Amino acid sequence: MDISQLSIAQLKELLDQIPAEIKRREKQEKTRIRQELEALAAKSGYTLDELLGEASEKVRKASKPVAVKYRHPKDLSLGWSGRGRQPKWVVEFLSADGALDQLAV
Repeated sequence: MDISQLSIAQLKELLDQIPAEIKRREKQEKTRIRQELEALAAKSGYTLDELLGEASEKVRKASKPVAVKYRHPKDLSLGWSGRGRQPKWVVEFLSADGALDQLAV
């Protein structure tokens, strides 16, 4: 498609239409792929949910929140699991000669 001859108004109209068309086609393609996967699973004697159930359970288990191990001494809404980078309040507490043991829950 040669768009070099289109007017600015036509280009703006086209620009408005493109996101909706992309969304429509993505939905259509996902539906088609899902139907193909369901047919393949059925051919093997399974449902798609049976095959993907284990994978989705693993994802749910992995996203489980980690318990708080350290809490701010004055502001109890601030907590830290002990994983990853230390929050600013922990760094400030430690730099003021505090010990991490004092923050333990």
